[in-house]
Amino acid sequence: MKTKKILSVFIAIISVAIALDLWFGYENKTIVTTVIQVEDEDIPSSFSSFRIVQVSDLHNATFGYENKNLINALEKAEPDIIVLTGDMVDISRPDIDVTLKFAEKASQIAPTYFVTGNHDVKVVGREKLLAGLSEKGVTVLRNEKVVIEKNGEKITLIGIDDPKFLDDFMPYDDKTNTEKAIESLIGEDDGFTVLLAHRAEMIDVFAKTDVDLVLTGHAHGGQIRLPSKGGILSPGQGWWPEYTSGLYKEKNTQMIVSRGLGNSTFPFRINNKPEIVVAELICK
Repeated sequence: MKTKKILSVFIAIISVAIALDLWFGYENKTIVTTVIQVEDEDIPSSFSSFRIVQVSDLHNATFGYENKNLINALEKAEPDIIVLTGDMVDISRPDIDVTLKFAEKASQIAPTYFVTGNHDVKVVGREKLLAGLSEKGVTVLRNEKVVIEKNGEKITLIGIDDPKFLDDFMPYDDKTNTEKAIESLIGEDDGFTVLLAHRAEMIDVFAKTDVDLVLTGHAHGGQIRLPSKGGILSPGQGWWPEYTSGLYKEKNTQMIVSRGLGNSTFPFRINNKPEIVVAELICK
């Protein structure tokens, strides 16, 4: 009798372990696509319904063989451009070749642009990463901007380095360095401006520079999301972070925060599926 009881407990424990493993796998490997419409009177009519598909915080995660599931999700999103907003690699398990294979496939879907995140800055072999992205057809924006034209109208795409990169060349002050980097790039004739930056907690700086739209990540959706509270913990924002997912507005600046795709220090997502974001521009 005692042996049967022990066996029953053992089977129950194994069953719970298997169920948890399947659930965590589902939560951490099922990609969702979130469409966010961005309305602004400065968006040119030619760019109404223009789709910017954002990939953030991949952290060397893979979704299917050679990221087939992620590539399929990008194709289904029908992007006009794809933007990679940092932390494509992870310093604790760097595999630059995985990132480059993904980037090459992404750039074959639509023009693809990349800005650095803090992990991309710190990773061993970062020069290989940056050079490799360029070789694979990705436009690397390191405190640079490009004009995207359509039917004689334009928007301006601005990309800045993660502050940890800027700290290599300026005194250590993340917000001051970020503000200077943005202001050095903005021009009066830029039209509607889209800023690619890694860190969502910099929203006050972005608003101060008066850019129109910012695409960010870094927060990992708060890692564990509660239905009534949102994310629990975020890099750069700590406990109960304010900016973890979706669309925010401060002054004249709108900011989208992607929950991202991968994990870093904390290995699991709970109630927080990996996400790609479609920012769909709407001319008011």
